[in-house]
Amino acid sequence: MPVDTKYRSETTELMDDFGMQGAELTDALEKIAWINRVLGGNKLSVTAVKKIAQAHKERRLHVLDLGCGNGDMLRAIADRAKEENLDFRMTGIDANPFTVLHAVNRSEGYTHLEYLCRDMLEMDFREVSCDIVLLTLTLHHFTDEQIVTLLTQLLQHTRLAIVINDLHRSRLAYGLFVLLSKVFRLGRVNSIDGRLSILRGFKRLELEQLARKLKLNKNQYSIRWKWAFRYQWIITTYERNDQDSKQGPAGLFADNS
Repeated sequence: MPVDTKYRSETTELMDDFGMQGAELTDALEKIAWINRVLGGNKLSVTAVKKIAQAHKERRLHVLDLGCGNGDMLRAIADRAKEENLDFRMTGIDANPFTVLHAVNRSEGYTHLEYLCRDMLEMDFREVSCDIVLLTLTLHHFTDEQIVTLLTQLLQHTRLAIVINDLHRSRLAYGLFVLLSKVFRLGRVNSIDGRLSILRGFKRLELEQLARKLKLNKNQYSIRWKWAFRYQWIITTYERNDQDSKQGPAGLFADNS
């Protein structure tokens, strides 16, 4: 029977257990990072951060990565920053202490990069003082109500932009992932959670409905479909100058290069 993708699944993923640890979790984290690199998922966030930083070079920017996993995204940004001569301070947040320790170990030698073990749904973001927030494959873990609560707080305490990179829920994406998990032997955790992640992902209309609940105006955000079955949702939170106001996020990130 074909998988039903009409509504978002409410089934909890294995990795939503913040007490999970050990070799199986380490393997799952590394394979998720590998998939993001190979299929180009990291590029959506890295290039968005680069463009925001190039438009705001007057000071060092603080990048906050919520649901950072093994820290692969922050290391990719750090590598790009070195190439582009950009200046960042970066903080990764994850609720699983084992995951945070793994990220710290994987990031040895990277300066201006720290990790904290926090539950983002319980954080007071006034204490963080960030310029750019990254949510990569993170929002789909939450209910719509939790997403609105989280983004409402982030909108109040993020200086420049919120960069969301998450999954498009579709039967085709689900079927292709099942094939990919078999070909590359992704393991039990990734095979189970990968399917659930897609079923907990989004359709464009749902993201637009969330934007309306957040009372965002059309000039404040852009939603784009990207390969491989991702949505890039960028919300600007700064008071733009005349040129930026004409472009909005859609103009600023037009070529995504």
